[in-house]
Amino acid sequence: MIDLSGTRLLALDVDGVLTDGGLYYGPDGVVLRFSAEDGAGLVALREMDYSVALVSFRDFPAARRRAADLGIDLLCLGSADKESALRKLCGLLSISCGQALFMGDGLMDLPAIRTAGIGACPCDAHPEVRAVCDIVTSRPGGRGAVREVADMILGRTQDG
Repeated sequence: MIDLSGTRLLALDVDGVLTDGGLYYGPDGVVLRFSAEDGAGLVALREMDYSVALVSFRDFPAARRRAADLGIDLLCLGSADKESALRKLCGLLSISCGQALFMGDGLMDLPAIRTAGIGACPCDAHPEVRAVCDIVTSRPGGRGAVREVADMILGRTQDG
């Protein structure tokens, strides 16, 4: 079991981690599907004063709305350089990158995953990402993977 007690920040990619990676087009643009289960895990972290951030290459209004609904105000959206975004977030929080857990699913996430103290990914992440992560969830992106990591941080089992 990986010791997560020293982590202070959970930084999450959006596409493929908080969502299933699909892009659904509605009349007003892209609509993203988020998991209520993942949201509950993030709310539980926030209630314990644990920092949560969203870091994404794309800047979708739906991601901003989801962040607002969950009380997440640490956002680096529209950023291709996720490693720099992670370093900036850690600086804002006055923590080292070693105290961050970055969860991503794609090749673009690798630099941030390698910079963070702990790297995590959903089970359906790119094979190269799975190969370097400390945590590979049993659940896919957008379908409970984030809740699984949140429960690990909180010291709970998935069923707890």
